[in-house]
Amino acid sequence: MLFVADVGNTNIVFAVFDGNDWIHNWRIRTDCNRTSDEYFVTLKMLFESSGLKTEEITKAVISSVVPNLTLSVQKNIYRIFNVQPIVVSNEIEAGLIKTSLPVELGSDLLCNLAYAHHLFPNKSVMTVDFGTALTLSTVDKTGYVKGVAILPGLVTAVNSLFNSTAQLPQVELKQPTTALGRNSTESIRAGVMFGYAGAVERLIKESEKELGEELVVIVTGGLSTTIFPLLPKITLLDKNHTLNGLRLISDLNC
Repeated sequence: MLFVADVGNTNIVFAVFDGNDWIHNWRIRTDCNRTSDEYFVTLKMLFESSGLKTEEITKAVISSVVPNLTLSVQKNIYRIFNVQPIVVSNEIEAGLIKTSLPVELGSDLLCNLAYAHHLFPNKSVMTVDFGTALTLSTVDKTGYVKGVAILPGLVTAVNSLFNSTAQLPQVELKQPTTALGRNSTESIRAGVMFGYAGAVERLIKESEKELGEELVVIVTGGLSTTIFPLLPKITLLDKNHTLNGLRLISDLNC
């Protein structure tokens, strides 16, 4: 079985793939102030709750955009499973043209691009990832990474409003019922949800104009299911897209 760790700025996702499906998935908050031993205890307890045995894990892979935690997660996976995990970077095999990878490309985006190209090898593909940041990463049919657009994520935008204003409330993001809000909650929900849907639509349009072709568009990330109905040009909704990219990279490098 494969154990994966996706270390993001807000959450760390641990998951187990049994060869056919993702059978376990855990999400904990990212906290750089926690010690390596604290993460060890948390990970060990989570895994033990699955009923699996540590020796059933034969491979492991890590994507991390938090450098301060990468080594800690790497060490703890080895301590628990006695498996040396692959750490995703621009140097490993991902099925993409390595010379096209931007130096600052995040490992999560590399996973997204790799799996997008794997799914649609004969088309240009954009992955829209609704995470702490909203990222739109594009790869062409040859495996050449064309580029990335980045916006603050939906929750990041809402939290910024809440933290930077005296009277605006913290709002749960869900489908807006109107674009003409009559109270703070309705107004924020309308502005953020419709506004971000419009931003994504415009970025897809501009990218297609630059490429001179239509894009396959994959949507993933924590709030992808919520905003998906507002996005008209989506080919595929896949909440496990980044995890599947990690799985692909593990297969390509073992």
